[in-house]
Amino acid sequence: MNTNIKYTALALAGAALTMSSCSESFLEVDSPTQDFIDTYFTTDEHVQEAVVAAYDPLQWPDWNGSQYNPVNIMSDIMADDIWVGGASKTDNQFWHLMMNYEALPNNCMSGLWTVAYSGVKRCNDVIEYIDWAGTNITEANAKYYEAQVRTLRVFYYNWLWKFWGNIPYYEENLTAPFLCDQISADEVYANMIADLEGAIALNALDMRSSAADYGRVTKAMQYMLYAEIVMYQKDTTRYSQALKYMQEIINSGSYSLMADFGEIFKETGEWSSESIWEINYKDDNAYRSWSNPLAAGGTVLPRLIGPDSWTVGLDGHDNGWGFCPVRTECYNMYDDADARRDATCWNAAAAGSYNNRYQDTGLFLEKYCAHTGDNADQIADGDLNYNNNLRIYRYSECLLNAAELILEGAGSGDGAGYLNQVRNRAGLADAALTIDNIIEERHLEFVGEGKRYWDLVRTGKAASVLTPDSYGYRTNSWKESKKYLPIPQSEIDAAQNTLTQNPY
Repeated sequence: MNTNIKYTALALAGAALTMSSCSESFLEVDSPTQDFIDTYFTTDEHVQEAVVAAYDPLQWPDWNGSQYNPVNIMSDIMADDIWVGGASKTDNQFWHLMMNYEALPNNCMSGLWTVAYSGVKRCNDVIEYIDWAGTNITEANAKYYEAQVRTLRVFYYNWLWKFWGNIPYYEENLTAPFLCDQISADEVYANMIADLEGAIALNALDMRSSAADYGRVTKAMQYMLYAEIVMYQKDTTRYSQALKYMQEIINSGSYSLMADFGEIFKETGEWSSESIWEINYKDDNAYRSWSNPLAAGGTVLPRLIGPDSWTVGLDGHDNGWGFCPVRTECYNMYDDADARRDATCWNAAAAGSYNNRYQDTGLFLEKYCAHTGDNADQIADGDLNYNNNLRIYRYSECLLNAAELILEGAGSGDGAGYLNQVRNRAGLADAALTIDNIIEERHLEFVGEGKRYWDLVRTGKAASVLTPDSYGYRTNSWKESKKYLPIPQSEIDAAQNTLTQNPY
């Protein structure tokens, strides 16, 4: 499937590398067959290996061996488009608790915390290794590697910052006893944006990668990440710069909207003209397995969100486990002429029969549903090896970001034109440039992509939109004290009570 960068678990610090030696000189023995870590990572080739390893954790949230934490779903279950589903409200119970804004420190999303800090650690490693390698790496390559991992580090911290806010933050890996000061969400933002600005200033990345490097971060990805965190923080002092970045992407000619919205999420739509950045998954010789969940391969997300006991191949779909049924209200918000409706919401109830599970609506997320054949070439466990790349940033979001920033007074430009390019592609008529129209367009465009919840929070709409439903599934209302999840109790304990729990 992908001929581009694979996030491959490399044995960079395992049996082949000796991590430390005794402090007494008479006990220090050089191994005739093994490299020490500070001598291994002194060549361009080996630093490149570490850079690839820094991408690995991007794949892990869907299943890290202990929890299912697909980031798009973890965001959207707290919004208003999908239910949690599954067998009952105790199946993946922490998902149901998150959906109802009652997550508990000892029953909450902990897997993503671990995955994100694993990514931070690996990025920090690379920066240290570049220093070790010195003149063994050209200046251009050193900047190229540094720009990638600093951007990735901000991306990993962005997960932590948005879900937990007040977190430990470090840019050099910790030493024993491995404790770090917890800082406020505002301080985390200040560090993140400074780091990202530094990565952008290296000017080491192309606006768009060549096919051989699909999956690596690019200048356009940096710009999209910049706009995301600046707009979420409502840092109006940087809105002008964010708009310049969006317009630089637009004017580059490197990206454009796909004519057919329904093609975006098919295998043929991966790394299309609309795709600014994706997380790669593959089924070709994929060997990810239940006993080796961090191995290179595919994703379990399509299996999670398909209808249970579906007849494989019927309507082109595979069966699933019945999580994340799309809400009826989500389907109904689309105009009949909107091409995004059926490309987003698959009406399985109308296409065949299956085992109805908890919160079933008959509707499933077509964007990431399991399609027959999408794991055909895997060589391990089919459940874990679907080839659906996770779309992180699309050109349509760049257009809508630019429209919103212009409306906010960040600069000049055809904000209405940007908005209506997205609407017209969907088959809809022009709309006026208002914040409500932009946020509603984002709602229609990005169902299931992990955008909606954060849009409601950053625009102040969460408290009025995220309220109890008529079904009795969500009984609590969102409020400001629910903005951050509780820090997992296991992390509080491991930090020897130096972390302050978030109010929740």
